[in-house]
Parts: sequence; C-alpha cells; structure tokens
Amino acid sequence: MAAAAASSTLHGVGAVASPKPRSAAPAAARRSARVAAVAAKGGAGPARGRLVARNAVAAKADEAAAAAGSKSGGHEVLMFEALREALIEEMNLDPTVCVMGEDVGHYGGSYKVTKGLAEMFGDLRVLDTPIAENSFTGMGVGAAMKGLRPVVEGMNMGFLLLAYNQISNNCGMLHYTSGGQFKIPIVIRGPGGVGRQLGAEHSQRLESYFQSIPGLQMVACSTPYNAKGLMKAAIRSENPVVLFEHVLLYNLKEKIPDEEYICCLEEAEMVRPGEHVTILTYSRMRYHVMQAAKTLVNKGYDPEVIDIRSLKPFDLHTIGNSIKKTHRVLIVEECMRTGGIGASLRSAIIDNFWDYLDAPIMCLSSQDVPTPYAATLEDATVVQPAQIVAAVEQICQ
Repeated sequence: MAAAAASSTLHGVGAVASPKPRSAAPAAARRSARVAAVAAKGGAGPARGRLVARNAVAAKADEAAAAAGSKSGGHEVLMFEALREALIEEMNLDPTVCVMGEDVGHYGGSYKVTKGLAEMFGDLRVLDTPIAENSFTGMGVGAAMKGLRPVVEGMNMGFLLLAYNQISNNCGMLHYTSGGQFKIPIVIRGPGGVGRQLGAEHSQRLESYFQSIPGLQMVACSTPYNAKGLMKAAIRSENPVVLFEHVLLYNLKEKIPDEEYICCLEEAEMVRPGEHVTILTYSRMRYHVMQAAKTLVNKGYDPEVIDIRSLKPFDLHTIGNSIKKTHRVLIVEECMRTGGIGASLRSAIIDNFWDYLDAPIMCLSSQDVPTPYAATLEDATVVQPAQIVAAVEQICQ
C-alpha cells in the first residue's frame, strides 16, 4: 500500500505539482478541448498532470502575468470579486468543478464570493447545503473520489471544526490509505481570522489546527491578485487544498491582469526587497508589516518583507535565500503563538539555516486567549505595527 501511494507523483505534500499558466488560446477553444477530454475519459476529471509541472519556471509565473497585466491595463476588482472570477473561469473550463456549502447558491455566499453562480451554472453545480459541515464536507470528499473537483465553502472557517474528521481522516489520508487508488482534488475555503468584533467563535485561525494533517496543503491569500491565482491553482491541483481567506481583506481593491494567470501553490511572494532583516508574514498581517516598514525606513532600516503565502509546505528556497542575505528573521502572524504557523516556521528555519543567523529568531503572534468581543481588547490580542517596529529595532541592535 505504501509503495502504491508513493508511486503517485502528484499526491504527497512533499511532491505537490505546481500549475503552469496555460496558453493564450481563446477560452471557447480551451473549454471545448477540456470537455472533449472529460467525455473521452467517461466522466473522470481531466488529465491534470499534463497541465502542471514542478519547475523553476512555474515559480515565476505570477510575476510574468502581473507584468503582462500592467501592460494590457488589466481591471480593478475587490478580493471577493477576484475569487468569484476564478470560480467562474474554472467552472466554464471544466464541467467537473462544482461548489457546495451553506448559502452559496442563490444567496451568493456570506461574503458574495459565489454571487450569481447558481444562475450561471445551475443548482446542481452550485449546491446549497443544510447546516451540517461534517455532512457536506464528507460529500465533497466523496465527490472528489468519483472524479469531480468540488470547492467546499465554510461560511466561517471556525465552523469547519465540525468537519475536522472529514478533513483529516478522509480528505488528507484517503489517497494513502487506499494505496493510491483514489485522488482527492478538493478545495476547502472560506473566511477566517480576527474581524471587527465578531467574537471568539467567529475569529478562528484554523491554520494552526490543520497544519499537522498529513496529505493536506494550505495556502493563504492576501491580495486580489494572489487570491484569484491561488484559487485557480488549488482547483487544478490533484491534492486537497485549504485556502484561507481573511474577513477583513474581501473589500481590498487591486488591478489584476485581463489575461488568465495562475499563482504557484508552493511559492512565497517577495513583497519588499531589503538588506537588514527578513520579515516573514501572511494574510492580513502583510498590511501591518508594510505599515511598519514605512516607519522602519524612516528610521534608517531596510527590511525585506516576504508573504510566505504557502503555509504547507513552506517555500524554504525563497526564505533561505533571504536569510542568507539579511541574517536576521522576524515572523509576524495572526495565528496563535502556541502551535502556530510561526512556531513551525521557526523550527524549519533553525533546522535548515542555523549557520546563517546572526540573531535569535523573533516571532510576533496573537495572544493565546479566545478573541474578545470588545474592540480595544480585540486589538490587544493581535500584533500591531508599533510592535513590529520595536521588534526590528531589537533584532538589529
């Protein structure tokens, strides 16, 4: 069984394939070709292995697409609209892609990511489910086993704790426990993070819960550009992918390319090159870090900011090259300090780049308390820009 599972090159998280951008052929022609391929295989999902490749070129695909978008003008979208565009494009191109979750249909989703999709694709491909996360997540896993590519929305990521068994024992492990007989190309996505007085149960950061599940891949979007690119890549992946979206970033606006593009699921994003310290962050904390970076530049510091983006596996190539240059590391996250992404990332850095460090790794994380409802207390539980400035000053002394 172990040998059979290991023989499938697309399914260990350690051997995840990264999608490459497809050709600029007309959308109708691409769709016809993919539908024909599906029909020829008797309803099974398209041969994704031919659409993806794990190489250095794919690692720079989103940068090339961004440059192309800037030349052609592109169009401005909010982040929830970028996610919606990704879903529409993939559902048009691949009849096996479907969406399921609470209120994803005619209501359009709790944050309108699926607005209008039920009218475009029908109630079977955009399926409104009962309030039963364990049931519809399990249904999504079963659909993936039978050749579909479901996108399962948790109305709030905290609710997906009710489906932890399906995500862990089924979604993450069935490829292995079946000896490689089944693939689970499923995307699990939804809003999470600390919002504006949403209370403890609606302010969950589940990356700390899911990171230890074998066979599961995790990415976190932070801009409209990478939200669309990561969503498209996750749908095409042969691996089960959890896409983390932050409730406070849905109305973030950015110009994205008119042309099709895909972001690599395993690549960190260089946000700001620098020389003095490497700041590793993701999701909403990217903006707190960039706010702090303005103050740091005025104080004479030159921070290098990296949005790690891939929470599992880490892009240790990009991270390592930065550490070899700056020799100092600050990790900034909204996840909890105990058992969070920062703790795992710090361990990986120590294991791989210890000899390049000139100072202890610092990690700024949220407080290990349930998120308070009161606004002032809520702010006190998460990292603020002033704390980032102080930490950099301490590291660089």
